[in-house]
Amino acid sequence: MFSSSQGSLLVDPFISGNSLAGSISLDEIVPDYILLSHGHQDHVLDVETIYNQSQASVVANFEVASWFQNRGLERVIPMNHGGKLKLDFASIKLVNAVHSSSMPDGSYGGNPLGFVIEMDGQCLYFAGDTALHQDMKQIRDEYRVNLAILPVGGHFTMGVEDALKAADYVDCKRILGMHYDTFPPITIDHEASKNLADSQGKELILMQIGNSIKL
Repeated sequence: MFSSSQGSLLVDPFISGNSLAGSISLDEIVPDYILLSHGHQDHVLDVETIYNQSQASVVANFEVASWFQNRGLERVIPMNHGGKLKLDFASIKLVNAVHSSSMPDGSYGGNPLGFVIEMDGQCLYFAGDTALHQDMKQIRDEYRVNLAILPVGGHFTMGVEDALKAADYVDCKRILGMHYDTFPPITIDHEASKNLADSQGKELILMQIGNSIKL
């Protein structure tokens, strides 16, 4: 969840099916917008629950958005790569990610996304589930990224080594790791990963679920 005094954004809610998130209560999650990077179940599982208990609108690529509209969700904003959503409290640009995407029922989920989020004078790059790719360099040309939120688990996405290269691509030395430890194939060595980042002059933040940081 990305929050300011004016509003909040929730990205890829997967809580009830995540054994590591047992201390998190879904009832307390009431964002203004739910951003979805792609359709895999471990990124959309709790969308409908959170949607129904809040006034949140869902932002996703056309295929993912249409899938939720067909399930009866009305506050849905279909978008696609290159589009920019301007809100009262934030600006969100949809950028490329290299991954796959299908919905929980196996239907087509379109192409996966990342997000560049500008909010409260800060710029966040949420890469989504992705491999390392050259398009990240375009973000550096357009934005000054304060925090790069990058997958570090490997196996299904890039691992720590490629995430450090991605940080160079977007010219950001502060990395918030994601997509790690949830399943056995993406378990990482925290100390070794942080030491590798330190050796390259970067900070790798590996947060405990339920904690927060202030930018």
